[in-house]
Amino acid sequence: MADITQTPIRTSQAFSMFSYVNFIVAATMMAGGVYFLEASFAAKGFYAMAALMLVSSTVGITKALRDKEEADRFHNKLEEARTERLLAEVSRDR
Repeated sequence: MADITQTPIRTSQAFSMFSYVNFIVAATMMAGGVYFLEASFAAKGFYAMAALMLVSSTVGITKALRDKEEADRFHNKLEEARTERLLAEVSRDR
């Protein structure tokens, strides 16, 4: 019978560190760009809110895709286990 438990896919420490540094650099550059933009305070606020919403929606999409992938993997493992059990029962009855 198939093992339903699954070891999670882990990213390397280097990739995780790169991702955090990449986010911090991008956020700093965006904040600096908005701060030094020659525009009204309202326009700067609009760009800052748009940037924050973009980051928020990106995190949401990433989480939704990850959750769907994990659910699909679990469903496939469960179906595989059911199929193996059914095949074992059929071969036992012969």
